[in-house]
Amino acid sequence: MAAVMGLAVAGVCQGIRMYRAEAKLPSDLAIALEVGATRVSTAGSAVDRLGMRFAPFVLRLMGPKRVDAKRRRIDMAGNPGGLTIDRYAARRAVYGIFGVVMGLVFLTNGAVLFGLLTFAFGVTAADALIWQAIRERREVIDRTLPDFLDVLAVVVSAGLGFRQALDRVAERYEGPWADELRITLRQMDMGVSRRQAFDELRRRNASEQVAQFVSALQQGEELGSPIADTLIQIATDMRRTDAQNSRRRAAKTIPKATLVTLVFMLPATMILIAAGMFLGSGSDFGSILGR
Repeated sequence: MAAVMGLAVAGVCQGIRMYRAEAKLPSDLAIALEVGATRVSTAGSAVDRLGMRFAPFVLRLMGPKRVDAKRRRIDMAGNPGGLTIDRYAARRAVYGIFGVVMGLVFLTNGAVLFGLLTFAFGVTAADALIWQAIRERREVIDRTLPDFLDVLAVVVSAGLGFRQALDRVAERYEGPWADELRITLRQMDMGVSRRQAFDELRRRNASEQVAQFVSALQQGEELGSPIADTLIQIATDMRRTDAQNSRRRAAKTIPKATLVTLVFMLPATMILIAAGMFLGSGSDFGSILGR
């Protein structure tokens, strides 16, 4: 027990020393900390700086394939709070050390449940933000995209080219979809072809509607169909798909509601009815209980 507590104290002291040290930040981590300074809490920044020395070691343990996959997941999440792959590795190191040390402390004291929960926190805490951000970002994009396409179709019909119309409409929007479009436009400004830029847009998003939008846009470009008609058709198809998905989710909810009613509400109702009938019958409880 004394050895474990000593290890925990030593880890805290080492963390404080590293936090105060003048260590050089990785380039993308420095940019992320600067850009996301207004969106990240003080505790989050402290965690990043505590773990930045261990980030290269964590990335080597992950391997190139897992690093590339995790970088793609961070892109899909929209780099929440300026998150980068180095920043992710730093957080994973800090949370992992915390989970191991505190888990051992709890297990030594016989608190097995708290020990297992602490271990689980150390393993999953760094990924929890990414999972949540991906889900929320996908929902916002799916909700925003059809209306955006309607506006874009109107602007294109007014005579602007697709590239200029995309830039004009993106300036009026805020949120994850507008951010994705600005990234795509900057890639096109840097010389990336329109097809490749939209392929990257599809790769960064786990949304079926984004994939549908990119595929239909590229198909319409190959076939030479009017871009405004293509945009209107895409928006219509998305709304139809969304309505079908809503009906499908509603159909799945009915059996769940029925199960809850049968398991909880029906027995409780029967108990209330039986208790009311018994109390209203004027029975002598003393004779029933043998008193």
